[in-house]
Amino acid sequence: MRKLTYVIACSLDGFIGDENGDATAMFRFLDEEYLAFLKAEFPETLATHGRKALGLDHLENRRFDTVVQGRASYDLALKEGVTSPYAHLREYVASRTLGTSPDPNVEIVADDLVGRIRELKAEEGGLDIYLCGGSQVAGALLDEIDELVIKTYPIVYGTGMPMFASGLGITEFTLVSVHTFGNGALVRTYRRKR
Repeated sequence: MRKLTYVIACSLDGFIGDENGDATAMFRFLDEEYLAFLKAEFPETLATHGRKALGLDHLENRRFDTVVQGRASYDLALKEGVTSPYAHLREYVASRTLGTSPDPNVEIVADDLVGRIRELKAEEGGLDIYLCGGSQVAGALLDEIDELVIKTYPIVYGTGMPMFASGLGITEFTLVSVHTFGNGALVRTYRRKR
């Protein structure tokens, strides 16, 4: 069974961006040490154009072969004219309003997102599934998330977009690892407690 892993950047107070979803305040923590870690441990989570700029476009996928994101996350790429931001992965976008996909590599999931994720998780072989956001999709898929990789940056938004937009009850995860960096960032990995 493939795992669904939510890899997300957030502030100390648990926000993935300001109230409009803007996360650019976190970009200043992408220093050499931190980028070296991301390149070594999570290269598939970098957008295709970013992988190319960092000289990683030749790497084979090691951890993920599929990405799932929400409409708001996908819109960030579309605004830049990029219709397949993760061309190195199979791409799924959860959206009830997008309609036809603007790219043959991107499948739009308009209905039964949970059912589609269960189908992907049940596929034989393959690597795991990367959930890259956003808040609404993560909330809808909370029961399907097997692992959390939380990249926490030493800033406080005070208010903003939470990691999970949901009214669900308590869900327990077990801490697996913590990586700390000189810039104050840390990356925590949790597995769902079943």
